[in-house]
Amino acid sequence: MAEPALAATTVLVVEDDDFLRERLVRALRDRGLEAAGAATVADALVKAEDAPELAVVDLRIGEGSGLDVLRALLAKDPATRVVMLTGYGSIATAVEAMRLGAVHYLTKPADADQILAALTRGSVDSPAPAEEPLTLARAEWEHINHVLVAVSGNISEAARRLGLHRRSLQRKLAKYPPAR
Repeated sequence: MAEPALAATTVLVVEDDDFLRERLVRALRDRGLEAAGAATVADALVKAEDAPELAVVDLRIGEGSGLDVLRALLAKDPATRVVMLTGYGSIATAVEAMRLGAVHYLTKPADADQILAALTRGSVDSPAPAEEPLTLARAEWEHINHVLVAVSGNISEAARRLGLHRRSLQRKLAKYPPAR
């Protein structure tokens, strides 16, 4: 059950996967929170006007970016605690989300209890030290995401800077990140 401090707390869940969003909203409501969902960046920006106390935001929302939602939420109310959730985790996007004000960054799959723990945690846990060195494929993935953050998600500009064809870069981005 929800901690007493979370009773009647409002949570916005921004996720483009309908099934995941509805399950997470239902799980948060079952824990005593007032949860609402948004499937698009535009819908999230409308619901952000209510200034939720907590938010769970997917990094990739259809054609949009969860970083835009993060900025809007914190511009409306800097006290909003936001956890970024993504299936495409990379160091560059995690750093960017944290720099913009997210309190935590989780990779999917993450359940409601993990998300609540991240939202209520006092500070971000420092990551465990890597047991193995980064693979070449993972290093490439990290570098690509670093360049994407630097060009504000512009695929064409990122491809130019990386010396790749735009479609080749899109194919690489469509794959799940390689294991460490």
